[in-house]
Amino acid sequence: MPLTVLSSACRLKPVWRLQRIQAHMMSGHVEPEVLLEKAGRAAVITMNRPKVLNALNLSMIRRIHPQLQKWESDPETDMVIIKAAGGKAFCAGGDIRAVTEAGKVGDSLAQDFFREEYMLNHAIGSYRKPYVAIIDGITMGGGVGLSVHGRFRVATEKTLFAMPETAIGLFPDVGGGYFLPRLRGKLGLFLALTGFRLKGRDVQRAGVATHFVESKKIPELEQRLVGLKSPSDSDVSRLLESFQTQSDLDSDKPFVLDKHTSDIDRLFGSSSMEGILQNLKADGSDFAKKQAEILSRMSPTSLKVTFRQLQAGAALSLQDVLVMEYRLSQACMRGHDFYEGVRAVLIDKDQNPRWSPPSLDQVSDRFVDDCFASLGENDLKF
Repeated sequence: MPLTVLSSACRLKPVWRLQRIQAHMMSGHVEPEVLLEKAGRAAVITMNRPKVLNALNLSMIRRIHPQLQKWESDPETDMVIIKAAGGKAFCAGGDIRAVTEAGKVGDSLAQDFFREEYMLNHAIGSYRKPYVAIIDGITMGGGVGLSVHGRFRVATEKTLFAMPETAIGLFPDVGGGYFLPRLRGKLGLFLALTGFRLKGRDVQRAGVATHFVESKKIPELEQRLVGLKSPSDSDVSRLLESFQTQSDLDSDKPFVLDKHTSDIDRLFGSSSMEGILQNLKADGSDFAKKQAEILSRMSPTSLKVTFRQLQAGAALSLQDVLVMEYRLSQACMRGHDFYEGVRAVLIDKDQNPRWSPPSLDQVSDRFVDDCFASLGENDLKF
């Protein structure tokens, strides 16, 4: 259906939808997990697994990455738009249940998924044509990797952003070690360690999104983007800014962390993970107590690894960060906490992970060093 639908077509939509469903059932047709289409001179990627919040799996990565490369060298393609079907999620993360199942039995998916996902993240970060991610819904983990490294990221009031990996014994990967320390002050470290959720306009205010556009205006925005002729980055930017100007929803509300910004910079400004917890416990404010309680539930190993990841990533290129993060991913696959976190949060859902080691002081510097060690011939290569 075209982006602009006549009122008569709207009245026919329920009948047309029923016919599509009946045809689908009769044919046994399986919907593609990701749609790769051209609309004029724009290429459009649509995440198409709405029933699982558009979770990213290896087969989707293997469809998106080579097509992105083709479009980049195609003179008939001017820009790429990535969006999602379903209206609830852009992409709620990677298909990590499949990854942990693979890790338990020594299947190569435990290496292939992270390697190929990170290579896709790098391709997006170095893309030579305008890349517009419309993150209209839940955007976490793998969904962040598909969007945040692109030149333009458009949030709506339905956007929910988080990097919740420390709660499952992982770390904020997909280039989190690159973009998080580049947010203002200690905001990125705070988001990485606590998994704090940003919503709507706050995703743009934090610097994760570049623009904010009300969800009801997205169809028109897509139509206008597709209509641009040989657009430069500045052409796309001007169009997005014009739509942002028309979107005044929640513009009068302050940034959710406004009153805590100086506290975050002070409390999370320590030179060690232990120092941050000491700061929080010594502070005594309600905000500090709440953060200390949240961090007490996270994997101690993940907290220490994440702290060092962002510390190192602040001075590295995206490519070098992804090499580092691949090493960390494989350390997680060799370890205990990732499997235990996925069990407690996603499988049994008892929300009671038994971390090993169970406390920060038992996670030695040597153990953390080993997580960052080169994998030799198995290192990620671009």
